[in-house]
Amino acid sequence: MIDIVMPPSEEAVEAVVLTWYKQPGEAVEAHEPLLELSTDKVTMEVPAPASGILREILKHENDPVRPGEVLGRLDPDGAGEAPAEAAPGVPAEAAPVDAAPTTADADTPDRRTRLSPLVKRMLKEHNLDPAQIPGTGRGGRITHRDVKAYLERQAAEKAAPAPAPAPAGPIPSRRVPHSHMRRRIADHMVESMLRTAPHVTAVFEADLSAIVHHRKRHKDAFAARGVRLTYTAYFVRAAVEALQEVPEVNSRWHDDALEIFEDMNIGVATALGREGLIVPVIHRAQLLGLFGIAARLQELTEKARAGKLLPDDVQRGTFTLTNHGVSGSLIATPIIHQPQSAILGIGKMEKRIKVREEHGRDVIDIAPRAYVTLTIDHRALDGYTANLFLSKFVEVLERWPEEKV
Repeated sequence: MIDIVMPPSEEAVEAVVLTWYKQPGEAVEAHEPLLELSTDKVTMEVPAPASGILREILKHENDPVRPGEVLGRLDPDGAGEAPAEAAPGVPAEAAPVDAAPTTADADTPDRRTRLSPLVKRMLKEHNLDPAQIPGTGRGGRITHRDVKAYLERQAAEKAAPAPAPAPAGPIPSRRVPHSHMRRRIADHMVESMLRTAPHVTAVFEADLSAIVHHRKRHKDAFAARGVRLTYTAYFVRAAVEALQEVPEVNSRWHDDALEIFEDMNIGVATALGREGLIVPVIHRAQLLGLFGIAARLQELTEKARAGKLLPDDVQRGTFTLTNHGVSGSLIATPIIHQPQSAILGIGKMEKRIKVREEHGRDVIDIAPRAYVTLTIDHRALDGYTANLFLSKFVEVLERWPEEKV
């Protein structure tokens, strides 16, 4: 027997079993997806370690699992087993010659082979055409969640508006079960804020005129090379330079020492609509220029919103940036993404009036500005260190050279 185990993870991430694609007694091919797991960050498939027959399932749907745990067992000696023959004297049913294909199989051969037994059963039960359902699994494969989402959309479209309820009795409500991602986010936030790190936030204001002008000059050239030039790319690059100036911020607290990282692996919080958010990581960002950061950011954001991030894409972060201003927030005090020491927040960019002195006279200056915050783990860093970091960060943004790409 061969054990089917949850893949190892450097961050020891707990997961739950979403669904098994095969049941005991069914044949599997080496590297064929066997089951689907969900962590707080990604959904991932566990492939068969060898060809054979699935003999045992040890972890069932919604069971929690950790890296290295045995999920089931596979019999490699059963790889050549043939289906049982019909009993003597009982003639086998002849297959209909001109039978029409079912809707669950009415797609391309490649998509048919990638449909799990659960998905095929759901398609058949609801008489659905797989060609109408966009797949978010690896290689465009349709998952059971894709089918469920499609059914929910159909039901919403057909539902008639309900009459207004009478204003008496309990307040009308509905309960939405927490997803595994939401439960894990909740656990992380409580652990970080209430049980681990004393949080302190410093707030600066940045004049973004230089990067607004630079982006207008260069965004078409970036687009011609297939890359969107977003303001977040500027913020990531400016954070790299601030971390180089104040390396203590790129760190992790231990009881006996502060571990300062040489690589600047910058996570960028990415909203997934109402489902939550995820933090894909730009690894070794200190080696990338503005174009390289913009390209990697675009790739990770697209993968995140398509549900196609791999475990490596969300691990080994050393510092996090959240551009909460894209959804309208002026100032926020983000919670630190443990076990990091700080998180950078960027507020909404808007034109503001500021009085400054020029040649001994007060003048009114109108410019695109944003509030920027650094929330720190006060065990590891002090307000002075946070202010050093933000001073450098703002300086980089306000003095962005025209030729810097």
